[in-house]
Amino acid sequence: MTDPALGALPFAAGARALTVEEAILSRRSVRAFRPDPVPRGVVAEILSLASRAPSGTNVQPWKVRVVAGEVRDRLCKAMLDAYLNKGEEEFAPPYNYYPVKWRDPFLARRRKVGWDLYGLLGITRDDKAGMTKQHARNFMFFGAPVGLIFTMDKDLELGSWIDYGMFLENVMLAARGKGLDTCPQAAIANAHKVLREELQIPDTEQIVCGMSLGYAEPNAIENTLVTVREPVAGFTQFLGFE
Repeated sequence: MTDPALGALPFAAGARALTVEEAILSRRSVRAFRPDPVPRGVVAEILSLASRAPSGTNVQPWKVRVVAGEVRDRLCKAMLDAYLNKGEEEFAPPYNYYPVKWRDPFLARRRKVGWDLYGLLGITRDDKAGMTKQHARNFMFFGAPVGLIFTMDKDLELGSWIDYGMFLENVMLAARGKGLDTCPQAAIANAHKVLREELQIPDTEQIVCGMSLGYAEPNAIENTLVTVREPVAGFTQFLGFE
């Protein structure tokens, strides 16, 4: 098995599907994709597998819009224009994904992954234009041929958000098992006004996030980023074991 620290596992045409462990260990947020198309049937199969995620009393709160081709291109153009030319109020997130007040260890983790990525890309701390350009690539789905927009009904409660997280993880693992890569994107939700207009999403639905789906560009330096994870001993208490 390939060391997951070296990147995604190779998945040649006709190769076997990955095991669950291999899919988990090789999943990462890819930020540069090849343009190779992903067939609609493959995306549908991934979503069918993901829908086996548990949800309280089988509520299944997830709704998905999948964009490709001309629809994807038009949406990307509209999102990018909004990001570059609209004010902060116009392009504000629809909900607080991140803490309102940051503190350690969370702030330190956030800073590390950000500067690790920018370091690979040669973006310095005073290069605001470079940061803006890199962040803008979110709204092009990092070049992926398929974009997914996830929504849920606004009147659902916190439990459905928890259920949604399990569904999203299933999407990413099912994709990885088929040799595809993803990048879950909270930033896409910032374009909620554009998304509503372009995809006819009603006000009764909360835009949760977006996701890029495709085949990783193997020569892209940003795809070598490996994030650090806290060891089990750092976040777990084992009680009652011999």
